[in-house]
Amino acid sequence: MELIGEYINYIRAVKRFSPRTVDIYRSALDEFTAYLNGAELLPSLNNSLLRSYEVHLLSKRKLSPRTVRLHLSVLSGFCRYLMKQGLIQSNPLHSLAKPKMEKRLPVFYRKEALEAYFSSSRLWADEECLALVSAGSPEAYEHILRRLIISLLYHTGIRRSELIGLQCSNVDTSRSVLKVKGKGDKMREIPLSAELIREILLYLQACSKMGFAQAPSGSLLLTKAGRSLYPAYVDKAVKQELSATSGISQRKSPHVLRHSIATELLNEGANLNSIKEMLGHSSLAATQVYTHNSIEKLKEAYTQAHPKCLASKK
Repeated sequence: MELIGEYINYIRAVKRFSPRTVDIYRSALDEFTAYLNGAELLPSLNNSLLRSYEVHLLSKRKLSPRTVRLHLSVLSGFCRYLMKQGLIQSNPLHSLAKPKMEKRLPVFYRKEALEAYFSSSRLWADEECLALVSAGSPEAYEHILRRLIISLLYHTGIRRSELIGLQCSNVDTSRSVLKVKGKGDKMREIPLSAELIREILLYLQACSKMGFAQAPSGSLLLTKAGRSLYPAYVDKAVKQELSATSGISQRKSPHVLRHSIATELLNEGANLNSIKEMLGHSSLAATQVYTHNSIEKLKEAYTQAHPKCLASKK
């Protein structure tokens, strides 16, 4: 429908939603129009029909409450757009009861497991590996690249899309910062450790050995074919690198690495606002989900300081 097309262009060009988010919105709106089966769009945006659509998604489509809430959220955003255009008077989603869902806690890797990974892979991410690249080994280059993918995701907490979008000019070694373009094209700076800078410089040397000419505005991370990374490549790299590490049995994904560093920072006493800025969250509420793991610290403090616990140890 024409109105939906206009809305998709709006969230892409004006709101600057990521391509993946735009695809999710388009898919959800296409499903709603299919449900209407030719009925007019604007008159259909009423509480009664939307409630029927919600039941359809839950009972007929067998979607989870979380996914149904996503569909309704997309429709709510569309209705807000229609209100701005003066096409409807109110948002019918406001009075619609949403399905309840269990609150999921973020999955994360233990600090010890990731330390084991970096320790075991260090033998390859050094000058010896670089010598193999010089000898024409694309496998050695890929090993340096895959380890750097893990290092960047874990040390900086950036999203997969942000990793893929990194340009050579985003690395400022003189100031030890990484410039990252996040959601809504918002720029932020993340500190780089000396260890991570050394690994980036090693990777850039490997690129030179492979004959890749990298312009400042070009992609920082390149496949062995000299092309920019893509989502499936990053997912596969993370899975390959972490699969051999004992202690990592959870889902192996870039986002779990992001959860992991956020959890570690919080447990080590980092300020929530600082973590929010590092992760590029638009609100503190999104960052507060990582306080789930602080219960472990609370238990530790409880057993070490509570009078009853101390008495039982005597």
